[in-house]
Amino acid sequence: MFELFGMFVLALLPIIWLVIALCGLHMEAWLASAGAFVVAAVCAMLGWQMTPVNMATAALEGFAMALWPIVIVIIAAVFTYNVTVRTSGMETIKAMLCSVSDDKRILTLLIAWCFGGFLEGMAGFGTAVAIPASMLVALGVSPVTSILACLIANGVPTMFGSIGIPTTTLASITGIDAFELATVQAVQVLPFVIVCPILMVMLVGDGPRALRGALPAALVSGLSFGLPMIAAAQFVGPTLADVVAATCALVATFLFALTKRGREVPAEYRLTGVHHYEGFGGPALQIVLAWSPFILILVALLLTSQLVPAIYEPLSSIATTVNIYADDPTATLTFTWIDTPGVIIIVCGIIGGLIQGCSVRELVQVLLDTCRQMSKTILTMLGVLACAKIMGYSGMIASIAAFFVGTLGGLYPLVAPILGALGTFVTGSGTSSEVLFGNVQLQAAQSIGANETWLVAANSLGVSAGKMLSPQNIAIGCAACGLVGKDGEILGKIAAYAFGFAVAMAALVYAGSLVL
Repeated sequence: MFELFGMFVLALLPIIWLVIALCGLHMEAWLASAGAFVVAAVCAMLGWQMTPVNMATAALEGFAMALWPIVIVIIAAVFTYNVTVRTSGMETIKAMLCSVSDDKRILTLLIAWCFGGFLEGMAGFGTAVAIPASMLVALGVSPVTSILACLIANGVPTMFGSIGIPTTTLASITGIDAFELATVQAVQVLPFVIVCPILMVMLVGDGPRALRGALPAALVSGLSFGLPMIAAAQFVGPTLADVVAATCALVATFLFALTKRGREVPAEYRLTGVHHYEGFGGPALQIVLAWSPFILILVALLLTSQLVPAIYEPLSSIATTVNIYADDPTATLTFTWIDTPGVIIIVCGIIGGLIQGCSVRELVQVLLDTCRQMSKTILTMLGVLACAKIMGYSGMIASIAAFFVGTLGGLYPLVAPILGALGTFVTGSGTSSEVLFGNVQLQAAQSIGANETWLVAANSLGVSAGKMLSPQNIAIGCAACGLVGKDGEILGKIAAYAFGFAVAMAALVYAGSLVL
């Protein structure tokens, strides 16, 4: 047992380094991930006798997986968002959303929950906190409340954020079918999707009494998000689960709010900053143009998905399969060159920008600016993926799983979502958490005889709680709302929500593991 514990601690050193570097030393994520890569390499050679050639090729495979498809999706998603900002289309979208009501409870659902979920699905990387939070502050909601509402809203969509990249990455490294994994994830997160809008209404309305008159809207928002998410995950896959869910919730909540338009709103819930947008209706062409890049992406991803085999099959066949890791010729990596979300999104972003009046020169400049903007995120992904590949191929992941299983046995499912939350809290990224702990969950499930998909999906469930607490996310919200330096105050207030979610998630995963 002592030897097992010693190997567990040694295998955990890259994770421990990340915790110290990010939370204690406040190091930038790209530097911390580079350090984790070095720590993992040294530990793999000393503790698991990994050869330099195997270590180098494992890292190279991690770099390759990071660049394609992860980095290309990140750049594509943020590029499209930046194009919409450049053309002022985002201002039109904001105005449309804010024109429907002066009730801060309804507007919080529309802006933080629905629109924030849409931004997370399309772009991610802080946009779903920064943009909605700043919009709410401009309308008269207090900065602290705005940030807290957006942090709560941003948790549950993370697993399918940035066109599903956390889930597609998790499926890739564990070998589980992406559609099957996404469906289980969507089912697991459904109760929390329903609860989130209710909590947000109570938050902005200062207590449970705020639900009076707003509970139906909260239920409409939650159900119209959660149920389409399950359907999209099952039939379209993880790439559009968030986008479809948020679009349905946005339409349903917007229409529901229209039915209540004109009714007297209690003074305590009425916002004064909405008058700027009153009467905004269009013209309709302006609204369509503003949404055009996102509409194109939605249509293109649907047409190139497995729902349309005539398009999907020839495009997906344009691919290259290679073996990079030297010690296992069966360990292959497939690069799909055309039918990959990153390529499709960039093409749609360019077309959408041209439709909105951008010149080719402006689009090139936006793309270059986006690459510079995301450069540190790209370096972070390279470091994390290389670290994870070394940990996986060397046997470090197996040692972590063996310790947890040997210590907890059948109780392991209780900690499965906690690991996912820890990974996201430390790295600020759902994708990084999936990479770090995805194979731990898989090997633990195999060891205790649990349903593999259920336990691997539990990592993503935990990501939802960890994302609320993420220091990076909190810092983005504070910067957007003029509360720089107030991160500790926000962290203290959001902690109760995150811990409550984590406990409920642990109970749900354990209960599910008993019956599946």
